[in-house]
Amino acid sequence: MAGTVKGGKAAAATNKAKHGKDFYARIGAMGGVKGRTGGFAANPELARIAGAKGGRISRRRKKDAVETAKAA
Repeated sequence: MAGTVKGGKAAAATNKAKHGKDFYARIGAMGGVKGRTGGFAANPELARIAGAKGGRISRRRKKDAVETAKAA
């Protein structure tokens, strides 16, 4: 039954029986604890630079539109 909803529920029940009722809460909490990069919260200056770069790129015109504008 692997890959079905019924199989998933059976696997979840097995995991909870083997590892305790808070199994999924514990492995979910590890996601925030085991991170190593720190993200932009650790370096606001880097976040500012990246945001400015993204803003410049998103406001560029498409290549075809630029060529059409030059031809006209």
